[in-house]
Amino acid sequence: MKPAPFTYHRPASLAEALALLRTHGPAAKPIAGGQSLGPMLNMRLARPGHLIDLNDLIELDRVRVKEDMLEIGALTRHHRLANAPEVQRSLPLLGAAAASIGHYAIRQRGTIGGSLAHADPAAQLPLIAVTLGATLVISGPAGTREVAAADFLQSIMTVDLRDGELITALRFPLPVGDRWAFEAFSRRHGDFALVSVALSFARDAEGKIDALRLGLGGVDTVPLRLPEIEARAQGRLADEDTIRDLAAATAAAIAPEDSEQVPAVYRRELAETLVIRAFQSALTREEGA
Repeated sequence: MKPAPFTYHRPASLAEALALLRTHGPAAKPIAGGQSLGPMLNMRLARPGHLIDLNDLIELDRVRVKEDMLEIGALTRHHRLANAPEVQRSLPLLGAAAASIGHYAIRQRGTIGGSLAHADPAAQLPLIAVTLGATLVISGPAGTREVAAADFLQSIMTVDLRDGELITALRFPLPVGDRWAFEAFSRRHGDFALVSVALSFARDAEGKIDALRLGLGGVDTVPLRLPEIEARAQGRLADEDTIRDLAAATAAAIAPEDSEQVPAVYRRELAETLVIRAFQSALTREEGA
């Protein structure tokens, strides 16, 4: 199939893009990488009367460290995220997650803003945003507002984005723990993961876990951060007993959907296994291996 007819617009500035969204209202759809919206247009699951191409908004393609945050423009491609020196130095967990997205062609086109707006609960970047407490910067008719990623992502493909608004940036707080890992399991390379795990933590002078951040994707309608598991880990040695206890508690804390294709018990077992792998990977990375 081919898309239903639409009027194509290519604004040269953010102000022009917002004006077009305001003028055409719900009949308008913004497009950047098009890795989600493109197929929906072709299958006529989306039928906008106006398509607003954001690719000339170069001011939204940026990666920079500002004081105590890493700010990433919404038009930043996955490939750049995976390789930007600023990301590698200050937030390598984000870079590793971006490098695992789809295939090379997808990473060259897809954008961080598009991934957040699409809100697939198994996607990598929404998971990292929730796990690390990112904030979205959103511009619209009423001006600019900021919303936490955990509040922005409301359900499957449902977000706190109002008529006429665009995501313009994501802000990740710094610093984060220097031990980190991203683990995911999918049926085939490039597929969305059945379960994914992101974690970041530090260790104090006695080798005890400090400031753990733990998030899971693919186990609910939105990516989950697990503060009860984070609290359970605080002040404990990162030894095998602790890791297995935290992994088992994680599996018990989630309630994934049950289906014939992927039973809930299978996702729980995957979550437990991936949490163990993530801790082991983080500790191995610390030793330089």
